[in-house]
Amino acid sequence: MLWLALGPFRAMESQVLVIRIKIPNSGAVDWTVHSGPQLLFRDVLDVIGQVLPEATTTAFEYEDEDGDRITVRSDEEMKAMLSYYYSTVMEQQVNGQLIEPLQIFPRACKPPGERNIHGLKVNTRTGPSQHTSPSVSDTLPSNSLKKSSAELKKILANGQMNEQDIRYRDTLGHGNGGTVYKAYHVPSGKILAVKVILLDITLELQKQIMSELEILYKCDSSYIIGFYGAFFVENRISICTEFMDGGSLDVYRKIPEHVLGRIAVAVVKGLTYLWSLKILHRDVKPSNMLVNTRGQVKLCDFGVSTQLVNSIAKTYVGTNAYMAVSKLMQK
Repeated sequence: MLWLALGPFRAMESQVLVIRIKIPNSGAVDWTVHSGPQLLFRDVLDVIGQVLPEATTTAFEYEDEDGDRITVRSDEEMKAMLSYYYSTVMEQQVNGQLIEPLQIFPRACKPPGERNIHGLKVNTRTGPSQHTSPSVSDTLPSNSLKKSSAELKKILANGQMNEQDIRYRDTLGHGNGGTVYKAYHVPSGKILAVKVILLDITLELQKQIMSELEILYKCDSSYIIGFYGAFFVENRISICTEFMDGGSLDVYRKIPEHVLGRIAVAVVKGLTYLWSLKILHRDVKPSNMLVNTRGQVKLCDFGVSTQLVNSIAKTYVGTNAYMAVSKLMQK
């Protein structure tokens, strides 16, 4: 079994590798590599950076035998791509076919000014990992909405977080299918809150996770929890957000009236911002309001929020204790 895995590499060590970098709406650029098996993920990104100098690329894709796009974000996934390509080349040689270049498709991020990373400086260098991140299409359930899958792919493509740079510290809480940790981000020296969710959960919870990711990705407000990125590892997704050292409002008892006034203003401003994006929170309660020692109040937990498109919300969700009486009467 070990020889089968390494065989394609050994057979191709002396051959030149041609990588065809596909440029959206602009054709392609061929890159000749004389040491293909030793090629690193970072080497490919450096060349893509020369081909697309105005874009920031943190990953690229290739097509498998079924025409499906497979994302490469690390040296481990790079090795898998080369192994697949070399086995294809050997098959083409046996059949007397013309050898095709290895085609890759860069995944360019938004320009830095448009990213919602709240000033977090992240080193995007990804070293070898013992884990292999599956593609989104492999992880999402087959009956998930295509729109949500496409949106999630875009979010992950723009993210700059990976598990190798995260050091988990304390457990902050559990709920909604996952666990929230206080974590340290090594390259930036920042403290984060990381929600880790296993994907062997119900379809409804998976939809809530996708909804929360989409909303966090869209928002850029001082009254909404900051979003730094997300990544897949094996069968779980990790969502990295701003850490609020004061916790949620539900842990506090009696709050002075003048403080409540400031909290109310912050919450209303957060809800107003969401409404400007046609987003309805639908679960406003103390446990979904986070505070920090700087006196900031921010909304979080958008799992049951809805994005309105020329319609109104017709379903009743949320927490009964904080729901309007009129809504409870209609349930």
